[in-house]
Amino acid sequence: MARPKRSKHVTLRGRWLGQRLRELREANGRTLEDVAEFMQRTNGTISRFENGVYPVRRPDMMAMLDLYGVNDPRQRDSLLKLGESAWQTGWWDGYTDVSTEFVDFVWLEEVAAEHRLFDNTLLPGILQTEAYAGTTIRTVEFDGSEKRIERGVELRLKRQELLSRENPPVIRSVLDEAVLRRRVGSDEVMRDQLTHLVASAELPTVALRVLPFSAGAHESPTGAFKYYVMDDPYPDLVYAETPKGAVYIEEPDTERMAAAYDRLWEKSLSEQDSAEFISALIEEPS
Repeated sequence: MARPKRSKHVTLRGRWLGQRLRELREANGRTLEDVAEFMQRTNGTISRFENGVYPVRRPDMMAMLDLYGVNDPRQRDSLLKLGESAWQTGWWDGYTDVSTEFVDFVWLEEVAAEHRLFDNTLLPGILQTEAYAGTTIRTVEFDGSEKRIERGVELRLKRQELLSRENPPVIRSVLDEAVLRRRVGSDEVMRDQLTHLVASAELPTVALRVLPFSAGAHESPTGAFKYYVMDDPYPDLVYAETPKGAVYIEEPDTERMAAAYDRLWEKSLSEQDSAEFISALIEEPS
């Protein structure tokens, strides 16, 4: 078996694994030197394990868990699973030319059990039509090459395949009314997009609600965010974009975001009323 190569990018999975290993080491009162001596590795190698920049092979993982006294079968299996998945690759790795960092987000979409989305400027990528996606990406990437724009659209459409896979995640989407009224592209593009939304809401694992202007002040005045409910061994995570790049918020700081999302959901129109609201917009004169 070929030895795993050192990653050029610290993935979320690698960072989570490294954090867990560091916490276990510190909880056992071990120094890097202690672990390095036991593992017959250098201090630098153990440090790279904990920083998520170097793959931890299964024999090394098992030895470290033995050293840290991790004997509970469930905890041990969870950490071994995290160790194995931390360096696995997928179709999304073929799009590092679009954005190395965004590959983490695409992986997150793929493995999350439930997506709780709140959007107030643009529709979520997995619910966009090709024309709507092309307009938004071309606008944002105003200084990008045509090839980069085309690859961005291709990636966005590829992400949508998770909606039709054998075991799709649950999608709960809250759309601020402003998103639906913001004209992106031509009238035809918008009509097709709104029609696509109504059709998407009919999928068994998709629930879509509209937060109307009449709801007044709400719990996320700073903007859109995406809350991802994860299965073990991954923690729940919140993703939000900023002008300086994306941020990831991890447990326990996700608890307040979960409560905020629940309140947004309750303030929104029901799924049926939301579908009727969007259908009415389709019929409005241009």
